[in-house]
Amino acid sequence: MKNMKTLFAMAFTGLVSVNVLAADILVKAGTSIQDGVRKAQPGDRVLVEPGVYHESVYVDKSNIILKGLEKDGEYAWLDGQNKLNDGIITSGHFSVIDGFRLKGYKGNAIMTQGANNFEIINNYVEGAFYAIFPQYGKNGLIKGNTVIGAEDAGIYVGMSDNIDVIENVAYENVMGLEFENCRNALMANNKVYNNATGIALTLIPGLPVKDAYNIIIRDNVITDNNHENFAPASSIAANIPQGIGLLVVGPDNVTVENNVIEDNDGAAVLVMDNLSFGLAHDSQVDPFTDQVRIMHNQWKNNGTKPVGIMADLLMSAGTGFEVVATGKEKDSCILPQKDVNAIGTRRWGECNADMSVANYQTAMLDEPVESEEYTAEQKGRLTYLAVCTGCHAYDSILHGPSVKSIQALYANKPEAMAAYVAEPIQKRSGFPEMPPQAYLGEETLDAIANYILSDLK
Repeated sequence: MKNMKTLFAMAFTGLVSVNVLAADILVKAGTSIQDGVRKAQPGDRVLVEPGVYHESVYVDKSNIILKGLEKDGEYAWLDGQNKLNDGIITSGHFSVIDGFRLKGYKGNAIMTQGANNFEIINNYVEGAFYAIFPQYGKNGLIKGNTVIGAEDAGIYVGMSDNIDVIENVAYENVMGLEFENCRNALMANNKVYNNATGIALTLIPGLPVKDAYNIIIRDNVITDNNHENFAPASSIAANIPQGIGLLVVGPDNVTVENNVIEDNDGAAVLVMDNLSFGLAHDSQVDPFTDQVRIMHNQWKNNGTKPVGIMADLLMSAGTGFEVVATGKEKDSCILPQKDVNAIGTRRWGECNADMSVANYQTAMLDEPVESEEYTAEQKGRLTYLAVCTGCHAYDSILHGPSVKSIQALYANKPEAMAAYVAEPIQKRSGFPEMPPQAYLGEETLDAIANYILSDLK
C-alpha cells in the first residue's frame, strides 16, 4: 500500500487537485479551528495547538490535513460540553484527521460523509453516539484511535468500500467496532474489550447499499465483551446482545482468523441472518449470512454465562459454545480445533489451510479513487445526511421535529431556513434547543436548505 501522505502529490485532470504552494495554517488556543479551515486551500495543513476548543468543525474542501498538535503531554481537545451534536465532519476527499482529543458530543465526534481516500488516525474520543463514523467513503484508513463510551459503535464504518480499520482500541462502547453494509474491508490488530459486543458485521435493510461482502477479521484481541447495552431504546443498537465477541448479521464472505477471543459470556462468535435478528424485510437484500470461514483462533472461556437473548437462544442447549449460528448459512466452514464447541453449524463444512488470510495486509486500493468535487446539490445532500439526520427523521419525531414539518414551515423560503439554522431560537416546546450551525458557512447552509425544500422526498 502506498503511504497515503504521498497521495496528496497526485492530481487528476478535471478531478481533485492539489495546491502546489501548500501552506501550514496554525490555530492557536483561544481561537477558532473553523476559521483556520476556512482559510485553508487544497493541500494545506491546519495545525491546531494544544488547548480546549468548544466548537463543531466542518471541512467541505478536499486535500485538507487537520492535525492536532501535542506539546509536553498536552493535546488539542474539542469539547462539545454535551451541547453540540458533532465534533469534526468532513466531506472533502483526501481528508486527514490526526491527533485530536474529543469529548462531550451528542452525535458524531468524527465523521466523514462521502469522502474518498481519507485517513482518521491517532485520535482519542470519549462518548458520543458514534465516536468515529466514516460513511459513503472509498479507500480509507482508520488507524491508531482510542474510542470509549459510544452509545452505538466506537468505530462505525457505514456503506463504504476498501477500508482498513487497524491498531485501534475500543472499550466500554455498545459495539466496539462495526462494518455496516461495507464491501472489501479489513479489521486487524485492534484491541476490543468491555463492550456489549466487541465487533459487529452487519447488513442493515432499508439503506441505499444493499449488500456487504469480502470482510476479513484477523489478529484482533477480542476479550471480556460483557458490558451492559446502554444504547437508546429507539435505536437498532438497543438489540445488540450482551456478551458477544464477534457478531455477524447478514454479510457474506467473512473470514475470522488468528484472533484472541476470550471471556465473552454469551459466545465468541454469533452468526445470524437478518430475519432471526429481527430486522425488517427488504426485497433487495439477501438476509442470509453465507460463506463464513472460522479459521484458527485462540479461544478461551467463552459462552459460559449467557444473558438476555443469548440465554433465551441457548435455553435448551446449555452453555460453553464458542460459535453459535442460526443454521441457515450456506458454504460456511470451521477449521477444527480441540475443545472449540459450536452449535447451529451442522451444515457447515470443514475449512482448510488454503483459505488462510493470515498474510492479507490491506483492503485499500493501490491507487487512490478518482474523486470529483461535489456540486452544490450533492454537498447539500451529504451535509443533510451527516448533520441533520442525527436529530431529524423525515416523517417522524426524533430529537427534533420531522423534516416534513420543516418543509411545510419553510416552503419556498430557503433563505429563511438557512438563516434560522445558522442562529436558531427555540420555537417549539417539547423539543431541545437546536445547536447553532453557522460553522457550516453560508454556502453550505444554502445548499442544505435548497436540498431539503426542493429535492428531498
